[in-house]
Amino acid sequence: MKKERKNKMYRLAAWTWSWVATLAIATFGPKFIWDNHTFLTTFAILVNLANGILMIIANRNFFNELDELEKKIHLESMGITLGLAVIFGLSYSLLDQLNIIKGNAEISYLVMFIGISYFTCMLINTRRYA
Repeated sequence: MKKERKNKMYRLAAWTWSWVATLAIATFGPKFIWDNHTFLTTFAILVNLANGILMIIANRNFFNELDELEKKIHLESMGITLGLAVIFGLSYSLLDQLNIIKGNAEISYLVMFIGISYFTCMLINTRRYA
């Protein structure tokens, strides 16, 4: 059982890093590799999308291997993170629309906020339940 969980965790890590790599290629390839070729750019984005879907499936398979307490910790952390992301994201977008902040609201800041929120919630929930 533990070996199967470890294999699923490694599979999830592999799909996650594969998705990150294909995202980097789709982001920087048009500028640095293939000079904005439309077909290659579209293909790179579709490959990234497919990798993302496979990463989600690997994530689901990993969560299915967790025990009830681990599932509860992750579910609570994801729920809080989702709520924070919606509230922060919409407020951040509104600040940009009303020109209260300088520059444009960038999605990368929201993604970083989501990652930090999930990590923090996981730490708090793990300490709380362990």
